[in-house]
Amino acid sequence: MPTTKPLPRKKRVLNRGYLYSRAKDDVKNPEVTLLDIDSAITFYFENVIKPSVEDNGENIKVPIMYASPERWSAIRKNGFMRDKKDQIITPVITYKRTSIDKNDTLPQDKLDANNPNLFYTFQKKFSQENRYDNFSIQIGNQPTREYYNVTMPDYVTVSYDFIVWTSYIEQMNKILERIVYSDGAYWGEPDKMRFHSTVDSITDATEVSDSERIVRSNFSVTLKGYLLPKANFDHRSTTQKYLSPKSVVFGSELAQVNNTTGRAGQFTEGEADSITSTPQPAATTDFQVTTTNTLTLLQGTGVTLTPNNVSFNGSSTVTTTFAIGQAVATDSNVVFNSVSASSVVVGDTTFNDSSITSTNLTVTGSVTNTGNLTVRGDATVFGTITAQEFHTEVVSASIVFTSGSTKFGDSTDDIHNFTGSLATSGSLILNSYSVNEVSNDTSLTDGSATALITENAAKTFVDNATDTQQSFLRKQFVKTSSSITIPATASFSAVTASAPDGLSAVTENDFVFFINGQYMEHDAIEIQQSATNFLLKVNNDSIGYDLETDDEILVIGKFNS
Repeated sequence: MPTTKPLPRKKRVLNRGYLYSRAKDDVKNPEVTLLDIDSAITFYFENVIKPSVEDNGENIKVPIMYASPERWSAIRKNGFMRDKKDQIITPVITYKRTSIDKNDTLPQDKLDANNPNLFYTFQKKFSQENRYDNFSIQIGNQPTREYYNVTMPDYVTVSYDFIVWTSYIEQMNKILERIVYSDGAYWGEPDKMRFHSTVDSITDATEVSDSERIVRSNFSVTLKGYLLPKANFDHRSTTQKYLSPKSVVFGSELAQVNNTTGRAGQFTEGEADSITSTPQPAATTDFQVTTTNTLTLLQGTGVTLTPNNVSFNGSSTVTTTFAIGQAVATDSNVVFNSVSASSVVVGDTTFNDSSITSTNLTVTGSVTNTGNLTVRGDATVFGTITAQEFHTEVVSASIVFTSGSTKFGDSTDDIHNFTGSLATSGSLILNSYSVNEVSNDTSLTDGSATALITENAAKTFVDNATDTQQSFLRKQFVKTSSSITIPATASFSAVTASAPDGLSAVTENDFVFFINGQYMEHDAIEIQQSATNFLLKVNNDSIGYDLETDDEILVIGKFNS
């Protein structure tokens, strides 16, 4: 087999910046592989989701396994998994990686994967190379900093297909509830890499046959991950170590640097190291520069030059004094005829074209403002405020008009609270209805349509108006017949109560009659008041019998006494 002849040593271009020994280095090369992403799923299911089912009163842990291509093919063909004894395995969760896509939402360009130019750099705080002692100070050495460049990973989207088998739907529900709840979480070990997850829609694929009944669900999971190959990719580590120099020494020789450089472990033909010697520096002396075009200094507005209108080309020394009309030191009193500026800051107060901003502004004397005055804070006035109208618009809409009228609020849901007494004269308009007084007339004889009554007037009127009615309603007396006129009249020594105004007159319905202990129907009787005698008249045909002298008739009803 033909081989390639190695280049001579002088033609080799080797970047020794990549050749730091890491034999005793305790910094590990970071790497993120597909196995790490696959293992993150298994760890999360076994330690966080912890799927389990109840079977015959026993809690059974549901195993999860990654399906090899052969096992996945058998699952897709048969629809279930079997053990070595050809028994269907339930419950069980199996998954398989289906695709790997670049994550376009987090793009990054290494420019060249073989020679990446995009790194994350971190510094090791202390190491054997970073020692700094008194001897280093004496010889002028600076502390050496130890840096590590880690290649940026590729961000990818990894998709997985999952299949869950159980014996009962209730068992399946408990597993799926935990999986759905974990949607959007970061799956993986807390002390290692974790990846953002997305659980897609879950499909029910339950199969029922004459001999088997398998509850099955299918769903997909997408993980937002990143990949960083193992070390020594293309004979180079993804983590490179750098040391800052302890000291920099400048000599009289200059090493010429070639434009073309090679990668670590690679060589380029036609390149040779060369050294160019520079002459020893000459003794330090004064020197001058003469310009072809002269520089002319002219004084301008507010600035005086002495001498003025001087030309300078570097051939001779020129001394020019610049002066302004007054001293402008920090302790000087500077006077200006007028100042134009967008804003002026004095202490904590800022003056601009249309406002004054200050955390605490004190004004002594009178202030005359011909325009609008806006105060963005609290205003405390120890004197009298005189104004034609007051408008409050920030919290409430209140207006005090020139005529003396006031307006509070601008909608029906506004609430106005007053603490203390409220003295008013005139009328009160409530929902477009006018009220001009509060009356304490206990008899309400005025019958005013524009007066409100007090609690005392209402109580006294109601008490007086209801005493008679209550006395009438409570009247209930029992009487026995004093005489009976055969065949249909019974007489009682009693007087019926008179109904007060507002209540119905007394009728036979206000009385209940009993003859010899038996109730007498109202549709067969009538009552009549004759002087001091209360008469009961019976319709013999309707009631079905005649009254006799030895009958005992009782009546309960509204009598005066």
